[in-house]
Amino acid sequence: MPETGKPRQAAPARLRKRAEFLAVRRGEKRRGRLFLVEVLDRGDSDAARVGFTVTKKVGNAVVRNRVRRRLKEALRVIAAGDMQRGTDYVIVGREELLSVPFADIGTELSRRLRSKR
Repeated sequence: MPETGKPRQAAPARLRKRAEFLAVRRGEKRRGRLFLVEVLDRGDSDAARVGFTVTKKVGNAVVRNRVRRRLKEALRVIAAGDMQRGTDYVIVGREELLSVPFADIGTELSRRLRSKR
């Protein structure tokens, strides 16, 4: 247990290859003000996987990495339990993510992961 007293949660499995990211693009898109979530049901019962993308439109490498780090931590701390088994997610971050409170990011991410069209 870390010094904060909260049990540490494992990060979800990650998408690593370009082909995996491109496959998820064929799935459902859930748009939001802070990010876009692309969802693909793989049709198996393996653990959910997630990938993160931040385009160059957002800013330079420092800004993009800050956006990515905030998304990864919000997913790990708040929203990882809302991911469904057998599903791949790609989260595309936007610059507005830097100006909102961290709790709002987690809440919105959790809502987007749970939503069904």
